[in-house]
Amino acid sequence: MIKKLLISGIVGAFIYFLLGWLAYGILFPDTSSRDVSPLKILLGCLFYAFVLAFVFIKYGNIFTFREGFYAGVTLGLLYSLSWYFFHAENSFELQEFIKDILIGSLINGLIGGSIAFTHKKLI
Repeated sequence: MIKKLLISGIVGAFIYFLLGWLAYGILFPDTSSRDVSPLKILLGCLFYAFVLAFVFIKYGNIFTFREGFYAGVTLGLLYSLSWYFFHAENSFELQEFIKDILIGSLINGLIGGSIAFTHKKLI
């Protein structure tokens, strides 16, 4: 299980880092702050991917990209909602809210799919 967790988590973290760079660095740069170091971002991606990999391997028995994508979208939606309300300012803009939630859910779906796909290849 440790080998599956490490490899799946590293693959998921790599995908997370690349998708985060694409989404927040290239496509929607106005939705993120630029004052976080790349090392902290990488470590955050790594540990979050390990959480998803652990849940998928230990409790979810999620083995296909499709199952991983749906589980990732669901967990990503809940996580994005939590993150948004923790960091929301006093003003509420519906368009920004929907954009943040959709970006987070889609990224998490792709991370989940890649973790599940990697997990299946390691069986």
